[in-house]
Amino acid sequence: MTQVKRFIAGAVCPRCGEMDRIVMYREGERQYRECVSCGFHDEIRLQTPPREVQTRVSGSADEAKPVRLIDPEDAGS
Repeated sequence: MTQVKRFIAGAVCPRCGEMDRIVMYREGERQYRECVSCGFHDEIRLQTPPREVQTRVSGSADEAKPVRLIDPEDAGS
């Protein structure tokens, strides 16, 4: 099975400082990054999974938010 390596846009290599030279790939459950310029290689270890960004849609359905209605004729003054 061939590994699928993807470039990480805007990533800078911590060793050589080149931008857009880092690829990311998976081996089993582990993720790695590698610089195609200098050969830098290490494992990407995420300590906590990313959390969902809070929006009005993703918030709790139990929280009632008041809606303010405005009179269009009063809005112009």
